[in-house]
Amino acid sequence: MLEPEVLEQRIRDGLGEVSHLVITDLTGTRDHWEALVVSAAFAGKTPVEQHQMVYAALGELMAGPVHALALKTYSPESWAEAEG
Repeated sequence: MLEPEVLEQRIRDGLGEVSHLVITDLTGTRDHWEALVVSAAFAGKTPVEQHQMVYAALGELMAGPVHALALKTYSPESWAEAEG
């Protein structure tokens, strides 16, 4: 099982500037997660590219401790639009 702080730190380390990050354990089993990530690194990237960046930041965790990861990724600009 994985602590949410581990996921948070790996994402922050891998992406650099992260202005908003929420990690949620979806099942209480610490292997099914949701991450909402707002990063300037996502600017100009497609959603698929953004998700690939998060997967790369998590590295080997995606092959074991993380069984499922639902991602919501935004650049700061798209986050501002989504928040209205």
